[in-house]
Amino acid sequence: MNNREPATRGATAEGNGRGTGFCFPVSGSRFPVAQRGYTLIEVIVAFALLAAALTLLLGSLSGAARQVRNSADAGRAALHAQSLMAQVGVGVPVKPGSRNGELDNGRYRWALQVQRWDDPARRADLPFDPAAPTLLEVRLGIEWGDGGPGQRLLLRTLRIVPPGVDTGG
Repeated sequence: MNNREPATRGATAEGNGRGTGFCFPVSGSRFPVAQRGYTLIEVIVAFALLAAALTLLLGSLSGAARQVRNSADAGRAALHAQSLMAQVGVGVPVKPGSRNGELDNGRYRWALQVQRWDDPARRADLPFDPAAPTLLEVRLGIEWGDGGPGQRLLLRTLRIVPPGVDTGG
């Protein structure tokens, strides 16, 4: 008689309690606990979690791409505005009036208004010096896209016109 004990208690492959030492669990499963795989529900839940995570990730990436595009459009509008403001009064004297136009094949629309500026803090009882320089207010508005919030830029500045230059007023 063989005095070897089986590796685990319970039924063995031969079913007599003795033998090779390779035992099936008594719980009724065909495979030992160490050889079990994932159940179908675990795989489905894992894929659902992965899909939810990817959806959130792609949503945040598309939002970031939109913000980068909006920022680039606003930066380009600021560069156009700086260029247009630098041209005011260069070559041709500044005169009150308005002009408008488009840049980048209509992608950016601009409107320029020039008008006399009177100091609101100036007291009316002070004498007016006709030989003093004149101040003109220059307003430049640029729109892009549909011109909605965040797609408009408005700049205002004052330009000094020396005495003797016709300012139309």
